[in-house]
Amino acid sequence: MILTLTPNPSVDHTLEVDRLVRGEVLRVGSTRAQAGGKGVNVARALRRAGAATRAVLPVGGGGGAELTALLGDLPCVTVPIEGETRANIAVTEADGTTTKLNAPGPVLSPEETDALLRALAEELGRGPDWVVASGSLPAGAPDDLYVRVAELAASHGVPLALDTSGKPLEAAARAGSVSLLKPNHEELAELVGRDLPTVGAVTGAAREVLDRGNGSALVTLGGHGAILVASGHTWWARGPQVRTRSTVGAGDCALAGFLGTDGSPAERLRRAVAWGTAAVSLPGTTVPSPDDVATDAITVVADPDPQWSVDTL
Repeated sequence: MILTLTPNPSVDHTLEVDRLVRGEVLRVGSTRAQAGGKGVNVARALRRAGAATRAVLPVGGGGGAELTALLGDLPCVTVPIEGETRANIAVTEADGTTTKLNAPGPVLSPEETDALLRALAEELGRGPDWVVASGSLPAGAPDDLYVRVAELAASHGVPLALDTSGKPLEAAARAGSVSLLKPNHEELAELVGRDLPTVGAVTGAAREVLDRGNGSALVTLGGHGAILVASGHTWWARGPQVRTRSTVGAGDCALAGFLGTDGSPAERLRRAVAWGTAAVSLPGTTVPSPDDVATDAITVVADPDPQWSVDTL
């Protein structure tokens, strides 16, 4: 069973247009509202694949009520808060370009933050195989919230997968004890403070972060696949070119594919890239079904040439 924590969930509204033109009146081809937030997306993807999962998240106001309704039958633990659960907007164009407008979210009080951690601790006591902590932190939550989550997970003997950015990622990576870090290319570059133009640069940056006491790193590269750095080895994988409808949640689906798969690191990476590739071909934050996932179409290369340019993979 995979437990997820989403401190700043959302109702995600997706609008599809032919082309986004600033300052113009545009006709929207279709709209959809879905439960969102990175951990929620991971749980939704796992659930659709038939894996056992449970989501922990705070909810408040009318937005929280809408989010709860959109979660449907997804097993979850909701922690009530005073603030209003946020709504995010994604505009997707016909060529696959996605423009995201993410609201900041509610302000969590110290008491609400503690309540969220207590709910997480109770679920950790049930012995999940993994806990996934992911997404931005709402205002009021301390930058070291994920450090506290890592300490809780370690105290229960549960490995932690972390997908966040900025100061929360920096704090958790510095503290160590994260079993799996899942930054994207830009987030890893920001973390180490330099550009990462090649496979060798990405791998070196990942190892630098892992040397702080973390386990492994799954670095997603958008349309260029993903790199896994683990156990002293590196693997790169990429899927076929597909028509991109929305990139929102693709990294979350990749993480779900990785964690929901048994086997060697290479096979888990193959599954991760297959799930991410399937996700971008679907509208909004729709998660792929097993029929959408084509692992046979994924290329995996062990110990790829460090001189390869990330932009040409």
